[in-house]
Amino acid sequence: MSLELTAPAQDAPAVADDGVWLECIECGEQFAPFEDIRYTCDDCDGLLEVRYDEPATWDDFEGRGVWRYNAALPFEAGVSLPEGDTPLHEVPRLEADVGVETLRIKHEGMNPTGSFKDRGMTVGVRVAKELGVDRLACASTGNTSAALAAYGARGGMETLVLLPAGNVAAGKIAQASLHDARILEVDGNFDSCLDIVQELADMGEVYLLNSLNPFRLEGQKTIGLEILEAFFDDYDTYPDRIVLPVGNAGNTSALYKAFRELVQSGSLDAEDVPKLTGVQAEGAAPMVEAVENGWDDTRRWDEVETKATAIRIGNPVNAPKALPGIRETGGTAVAVSDEEITDAQRDLAAEGVGVEPASAASVAGLRKLRREGVVGDDERVVCLTTGHLLKDPDAAFEAGDDPEPVANDIDAVLDLLSE
Repeated sequence: MSLELTAPAQDAPAVADDGVWLECIECGEQFAPFEDIRYTCDDCDGLLEVRYDEPATWDDFEGRGVWRYNAALPFEAGVSLPEGDTPLHEVPRLEADVGVETLRIKHEGMNPTGSFKDRGMTVGVRVAKELGVDRLACASTGNTSAALAAYGARGGMETLVLLPAGNVAAGKIAQASLHDARILEVDGNFDSCLDIVQELADMGEVYLLNSLNPFRLEGQKTIGLEILEAFFDDYDTYPDRIVLPVGNAGNTSALYKAFRELVQSGSLDAEDVPKLTGVQAEGAAPMVEAVENGWDDTRRWDEVETKATAIRIGNPVNAPKALPGIRETGGTAVAVSDEEITDAQRDLAAEGVGVEPASAASVAGLRKLRREGVVGDDERVVCLTTGHLLKDPDAAFEAGDDPEPVANDIDAVLDLLSE
């Protein structure tokens, strides 16, 4: 199977462009990467992956940010703001409280538009230019629309975003609006929006930049490369486990692909690959359901609800790529309540790390897995947080402390402080 952790690298087929091609993960059909626009296999409609005949090694990387890793990407450079090079925070009090040997937080909210989506867009918009398209589009719970609008604006391209009406945080809509995207609010959920955008893409009206687009995930795999490099620099070893929120399962797929390519190049031993562990909200947990039942794909949840709007998704399109990643690395998936997510958001904030609710799902999931004994106290863990606190200021205000009214008088302030 092409998604096995130890699958060897392949020779470039005739359709390859400078050692790069697209390949269907289901039937193995291969396609030229930049001649025609395609998102899925022409023959079986399976998901596509970008393949390389010479997977990059650690020695091939230089510089900073996403394009440090251009040897593992389809181009030397992209439409950039720039992005990547995000912090791997130490959180000593939270580490001790959770009870693991090491806990670090990879804070993707420190990207230019405040989420990991920027990593995918710098590559995806560059591919759009290569293909000669001029209108970009996405369905979004918010972060994708913000990134698409910013990178589309940077590239001088028209952008269209479809959002589920009433279910997107104000901070994210504001970003897309200011970057001059055309915003359509759909009377439906995220999956309904994605259905419409896919139809528009099939009609040739737009270039789709949701994570169904295989080039999006190429940028996102640099998260995994950064985690491994930074962690190894600090500890002279790799993390045992990476815990990450799951919506469309793009990051799970992307990190797994990064690790497979490092194994192919001889840069990473298979036994050193971190366990990929996905976390979903209880009200939107089709990936958890699939893992628990041993399914090869998810079953669509038509009704989803959680305050973690960024992962309020009932039909994760990258599940066929992500599920092998979880299983092949010895990982798992877990669902957490909205209350557990809010508690984790507060815990992170107490360490000075401000994230939106969906981001905190990773820490909430780690806590739950520690309580259940799935994660041991000797494990070295990285939790991925995907979006900045200011992405959802309403949720932040609700989770935080209320302001205290006081008279315009120093004695009144002192009296309050002495209580």
